[in-house]
Amino acid sequence: MSLPPVHRAFKPAVFETMSQAETENAGESLGRTLRSGDVILLFGELGAGKTAFVRGLARGIGAVPDEVTSPTFTIVQEYPAQPVTLFHVDLYRLDAAEIDDLGLDDLISGEGIVAIEWAERWKDRPNDAIEVVLEDVDDQRRRVTISSTAPPE
Repeated sequence: MSLPPVHRAFKPAVFETMSQAETENAGESLGRTLRSGDVILLFGELGAGKTAFVRGLARGIGAVPDEVTSPTFTIVQEYPAQPVTLFHVDLYRLDAAEIDDLGLDDLISGEGIVAIEWAERWKDRPNDAIEVVLEDVDDQRRRVTISSTAPPE
């Protein structure tokens, strides 16, 4: 799997995966292209593979993928790597006021990489992020679409 560089508008990359491992591999491929300040917005139903994708991101940036779990109850997990930390955020259980109070603007303006599950719940999403949409194609296959919201250069 090969992805275009981030921080630029690019044509969406679409992958079909047939296992959790393949979904992680798609995340790892993107993770290898990331750098400090990148924001990844994840969209998909429950069980679509968002956390598996983030596990791959972690491996791609050099963090320990086995430490990646769904941050549903802790809201934000940190996975240190060199030279950057991956912040994994889950907005599933939060309402709009709680999301506003979470300080996401401060988090995404920091030095880490931020991956946000259930990003559709955040009304003030940045307009220069990477969007990842995970969808079930059928009982065996999942479609992973990776695109940039950055304006064309």
